Amino acid sequence: MAPGAEGSSGATMAATRLELNLMRLLSRCEALAAERRDPEEWRLEKYVAALEDMLRELKKQSSKPAPELLNEYSRKVDFLKGLLEAEKLSSSTEKALANQFLAPGRTPTTAKERTPATKTVHLQTKARCTGQMRSELLGTDPLAADDSEELNIRRRKGLTSDEKQSAVELDAVLQHHQDMQEKLAEEMLSLARSLKNNTLAAQNVIKQDNQTLSHSLRMADQNFEKLKDESDRLEQHAKKSVNWLLWIMLIVVCFIFISMILFIRIFPKLK
Repeated sequence: MAPGAEGSSGATMAATRLELNLMRLLSRCEALAAERRDPEEWRLEKYVAALEDMLRELKKQSSKPAPELLNEYSRKVDFLKGLLEAEKLSSSTEKALANQFLAPGRTPTTAKERTPATKTVHLQTKARCTGQMRSELLGTDPLAADDSEELNIRRRKGLTSDEKQSAVELDAVLQHHQDMQEKLAEEMLSLARSLKNNTLAAQNVIKQDNQTLSHSLRMADQNFEKLKDESDRLEQHAKKSVNWLLWIMLIVVCFIFISMILFIRIFPKLK
């Protein structure tokens, strides 16, 4: 066999081995995702990260699978990654909305599967989120609701009509929560507008009060200046009046003194 043919055969075997490993790990991840996991479970997240690396390596191979098959692998890996991100959300409503936008695989990963495992996981996750939202609305035990919903989804697995009914129920719950959120957002927007209007009105009143106060201060300063000027003028006028009165008194005294002298001279003393 020629060396070039041996290299091509080795590359094909390597690509096939990598694809088989990816399929095995993908099947293991789907099985872990279908189980009830502890919050501290770390294996699935590590396995999904390994799947991403293997998928990137598979896309770089010269003898890679068909584009449709690669797209299916990518779809399933993205579904598992989105599922992990949705589980990290705190609110059950946020989890339900995140799961609503997840897209499971279209074909089974292994020949033993009757329906795609990612589709079953998707339905289980929807049922779990629905049970949690119902428990929040009704005040029941969320764990019991999760167990009941998972049991029902396992019983209904593979039945198209029941899957549609579950999807319709979930859509109704999500629509209800969405309507509540929209109503709350409208109320918050109305409160914000009212607060803005009240703030603007208070700002205008304060502005008018400041203008009135400034005008009053200016008028007070002007009145103080006028009062000061009038006080100075009154003081000067008082000083002038005192001077004139003093001169008049001196003139009157002098006139009386001269009149007495003249009277004595004109009318001599009687013998």
